[in-house]
Amino acid sequence: MALLDLAMQGLSVFGFILFFVLWLMHFMSIIYVRLRLHKKRSEVKQPFGQLAGVSLLKPLKGVDPNLISNLETFFTLDYPKYEILLCVQDQDDPAVDVCKKLLGKYPNVDARLFIGGKKVGINPKINNLMPGYEGAKYGLVWICDSGIRVKPDTLTDMTNQMTEKVGLVHGLPYVADRQGFAGTLEQVYFGTSHPRSYISANVTGIKCVTGMSCLMRKDVLDQAGGLVAFAQYIAEDYFMAKAIADRGWKFSMATQVALQNSGSYSIGQFQSRMIRWTKLRVNMLPGTVLEPVSECFLASLIIGWAAHYMFRWDMMVFFMCHCLAWFISDYIQLTGVQGGPLCFSKLDFAVAWFIRESMAVQIFLSALWDPTISWRTGRYRLRCGGTAEEILDV
Repeated sequence: MALLDLAMQGLSVFGFILFFVLWLMHFMSIIYVRLRLHKKRSEVKQPFGQLAGVSLLKPLKGVDPNLISNLETFFTLDYPKYEILLCVQDQDDPAVDVCKKLLGKYPNVDARLFIGGKKVGINPKINNLMPGYEGAKYGLVWICDSGIRVKPDTLTDMTNQMTEKVGLVHGLPYVADRQGFAGTLEQVYFGTSHPRSYISANVTGIKCVTGMSCLMRKDVLDQAGGLVAFAQYIAEDYFMAKAIADRGWKFSMATQVALQNSGSYSIGQFQSRMIRWTKLRVNMLPGTVLEPVSECFLASLIIGWAAHYMFRWDMMVFFMCHCLAWFISDYIQLTGVQGGPLCFSKLDFAVAWFIRESMAVQIFLSALWDPTISWRTGRYRLRCGGTAEEILDV
């Protein structure tokens, strides 16, 4: 009995620590979003004409209804000196025709098309980008996914964050307004759960970066071995960021979000993507096994039980009140990340929020069940530490 009481006390203490940590994350992310995101700086760090040259690396595979409009936003950037390096793995890829169309439409933009890639490891994105990276002529490289769309001043915003001691500038991932419930579901996730972890990690000095839109110093990457050094990993963005941090460089977050605008999306695709990301985190960072307790429903149960054990409060009443407070704070954060009116109703938000929270534990368990992932056209078996091996069909 003494051992059981000790375990119960330990669990209740864990519940209160969890309560403090999670709500600190809530407040940090909400305050950061309100004070920093979508805010144009009154001062310009560098004269416009003296901004550093940037080589934009665009990995492309396949087309979707939004590809050409997304790519075109990079051809119309208001920036004095940059080049666009379009990288396509296969000659027969329909993305080649899209690239050629834009190259013809904007002949005055410094842009080149690289076809064929270069096999240097198991990561297909790195293989695709290699020719472009080797041909880059500027000291800053901006690796940006094909589904991202930008504003004319996005690159100016990012380079203004690249101060003397900063080696990497990244954008907070978010999702553009799109039709349908699947679009709403993605927008709710990338406006609530994801930025809460992403922002609070970066505010507290934990290097948390996704590779959707990253501006990096090329000489620092070259010191780490160039892109080749990261071809053995599937989550190359994490290891590139780690290599830059290990060399003493700081990170900075852009004031604009990395706006995902893929024309192909569904609930199934969202779920598969979340499972793949969870598998990668578990293999790179074993502490990720505690991730489910940071989700609303499970955290509310644990904290509610702790409140009942310590103060004899009604557990279910506390659970409902805690979930309601979480729901309200998530809505406040979402409106801040959006930076304007939402394209869906509060009822749509409530439904999408409830479904997303209900999916969280199932997604985590699915990730633990199978250590292999499917990405692009390949299947890979993950190893502890983040490396992987390609599974070849016999």
